[in-house]
Amino acid sequence: MEELIKATGKVKIVVHDENGVVKEERNIDNLVVTVGKAYITSRMIGTSSGVMSHMEVGTDNTSASAGQTALIAAVSGSRTGLTSSTQTTSSSSNDSVQYVCTFPAGTGTGALVEAGIFNASSSGTMLCRTVFSVVNKGASDAMTITWTVTLS
Repeated sequence: MEELIKATGKVKIVVHDENGVVKEERNIDNLVVTVGKAYITSRMIGTSSGVMSHMEVGTDNTSASAGQTALIAAVSGSRTGLTSSTQTTSSSSNDSVQYVCTFPAGTGTGALVEAGIFNASSSGTMLCRTVFSVVNKGASDAMTITWTVTLS
């Protein structure tokens, strides 16, 4: 009998203007990178690796690949602590973790095309990376990224 576990992700990006009006909303697939998969298995035998705690955005649209360990061109000062993280279990063998991060006005501003999840406020292990068509976040805009990683 062969049983395979697959890690996949979905990313939802919502940008609001200074009045709270939705300017843009996107749903994107993402890649759980090799070091992210190693991180998942390391947590099964210990807790020496910290939990996922931050997201970061960047400006390089190089395709996501399994061997990446960081964003290609992170926006300076954009690494932001998670707003929440929630585990969901289901009887259908699809368990997931949802990470939510809000980038307030003045943080992560620019023509954004990449994002990642990390377990530290700097450096650390990257769990996932995604690349998307340009999302323009102005200096007065707020942006929320909801990232769901599912094991099936």
